[in-house]
Amino acid sequence: MIATFRAACALLTAVVLVGAAVCEDARAAEPLIIGTASPGGPYLTYGQGLARILSRELGQEVTAQSTQGPVQNIMLLEKKQMMLAFTTTGVGLQAWNGADWTKGARYRSMRVIFPMYDTAFQFVAAKRLRINWLEDVAGLRIGAGPRAGTGGTYVPMVFKALDIKANLRFGAWESMTSQLKSGELDGIVFAAGFPTPALTELIAAEAVDFVQPSADQIALIRREMPEITPSTVPAGTYSSLARDYQTIGLYNFAVAHKDLPNDLVYKIVKAVFDNHEELVKAQSSAKETVPANISRDTILPLHPGAERYYREIGIPIPVEQTN
Repeated sequence: MIATFRAACALLTAVVLVGAAVCEDARAAEPLIIGTASPGGPYLTYGQGLARILSRELGQEVTAQSTQGPVQNIMLLEKKQMMLAFTTTGVGLQAWNGADWTKGARYRSMRVIFPMYDTAFQFVAAKRLRINWLEDVAGLRIGAGPRAGTGGTYVPMVFKALDIKANLRFGAWESMTSQLKSGELDGIVFAAGFPTPALTELIAAEAVDFVQPSADQIALIRREMPEITPSTVPAGTYSSLARDYQTIGLYNFAVAHKDLPNDLVYKIVKAVFDNHEELVKAQSSAKETVPANISRDTILPLHPGAERYYREIGIPIPVEQTN
């Protein structure tokens, strides 16, 4: 009787262990979702290229999900509805501190894993309007991109800082460009990496002017929002851009949920830099995705798995300001 009982216990233990292993394998096999942004911007094409690389290198399905941008990404990451996402330093700082759009809620599950590229605020207006100065857009219909994206978050703040009362509209980049071509919009602020696919396509179909903020306006914006930095879009980035375009920008980073295993994050970061050329072919902005640019993060904490990678290759770890 005792022997039978022991045998039954052993069998039950084995079943439990096998069940646990199956559950663990099932979790490991779950697809990793990367939060990107709306079609027409570089986040989605960058994410699609990254997903192809990671799916191959990790031996696990990785998908790029179209979203409204950084704000929505951070909210979904906090709920574990995705474990990887893209954000700008500005939106990330607001989320961490519980400021602006967060309405006091603090989102602190994100951890930086690798640098992406600079987001430049590219102000363009229909050429028919002959706009020369940023203040001339007052009263005009200006597209700011998705409401929960970097543009939707920051463009209203930028115009408020400059006391420019424009009629802001929100929506996907592709929708914004269609509205400008049809005359429903007078201009668009593309807050995105460059070249921005939607802006490249717009310029091919419609004549636009790049409206450059003045040095004084840039200084004023930076006093109001210290997370914003100077940014330059080089001449030739777009077919109609004859000289360097001086503007403002925010740096972009890939972030992971803090509960994503350290070993997995290490493999993700290594895969990104080992396959850098392939990523650049997917989205040219990725040319700035190099290990040294992790120094651009002085705001958000690093994921331990990413930190291990940078230490191994001798890259100095930035000092986080949010701890």
